[in-house]
Amino acid sequence: MSTVHAPAQSNCPRNPGVPLQTDWFDQIAVNTQAAERRAATLTTRRTVKKEWQAAWLVNAIRCVDLTTLSGDDTPDRVARLCAKARRPLADHIMAGLGLDHLTTGAVCVYPTMVAAAVKGVAGTEIPVASVATGFPAGLMPLPLRLAEIRYAVDEGAHEIDIVITRAHVLNADWSALYDEVAAMREACGAAHMKAILATGDLKTLRNVYKASMVAMQAGADFIKTSTGKEGVNATLPVSLIMARALRDYGTRTGQRIGFKPAGGLKTAKDAIAWQILMKEELGRDWLQPDLFRVGASSMLGDIERQLEHHVTGRYAASSRHALA
Repeated sequence: MSTVHAPAQSNCPRNPGVPLQTDWFDQIAVNTQAAERRAATLTTRRTVKKEWQAAWLVNAIRCVDLTTLSGDDTPDRVARLCAKARRPLADHIMAGLGLDHLTTGAVCVYPTMVAAAVKGVAGTEIPVASVATGFPAGLMPLPLRLAEIRYAVDEGAHEIDIVITRAHVLNADWSALYDEVAAMREACGAAHMKAILATGDLKTLRNVYKASMVAMQAGADFIKTSTGKEGVNATLPVSLIMARALRDYGTRTGQRIGFKPAGGLKTAKDAIAWQILMKEELGRDWLQPDLFRVGASSMLGDIERQLEHHVTGRYAASSRHALA
């Protein structure tokens, strides 16, 4: 029997950031058609089957930020979410896979639900993440957004998912974006910060690259595609451009920054596609929860269904699996 853990805190050094360097991205050119072609071939050129597919799906669970961000969230719903995070697979599937311990990468909730989440994961290594800064639009005065970060941290959040002001990107006001993200990074204190770029609102892949680079320069420990509330959320072409920004930033600074796609990832097939992207573009280290997270809730149900088929040879009705 084997054990698979998710770390309570990242083992990667915090990103100290660098002064704003617009020359790192001013002249960047993105070939949109080439990016779309590259993304389209990722899952056709490389596939995984049988026990290898099962292993990739188990790894995906380790990297899931199991999330509830609904207006009707309650402490009881968060407690159920945490129970699923602690035991994401049914006992007979765990036994069939030869696992005796497996958890998700984190649970992610609104700031007012952090205390309930901390209670729900007590005694485990599962970190609590919280969205903040006026999620999902981010259109609140900066002092209030910073206060929300500090509130979530005081409630016990280990990770903070912040949202940027999209207008700064659309107006190419890189100094304003840098100063905003840097202030949020300071407010996070010891908590790791994921910068949500809301890429579906940024219009072009060039803007996605530039926003990624500024967020990392300002100290983001992760960059994240979406809130899940935009009209277009995580896509493989956008994720490809963000991965290349990660690679370029690492080449310049030696710093490894994490990546989190979120919004629209619903199937086990999606879980494998994004892991293939990480491995192809950034290497095996980005298949670990220290550097890769997936924002998801319903996707876990499909992963469990596929793993049950691997173990038993039968597909179960979704009603047989405990909901997050």
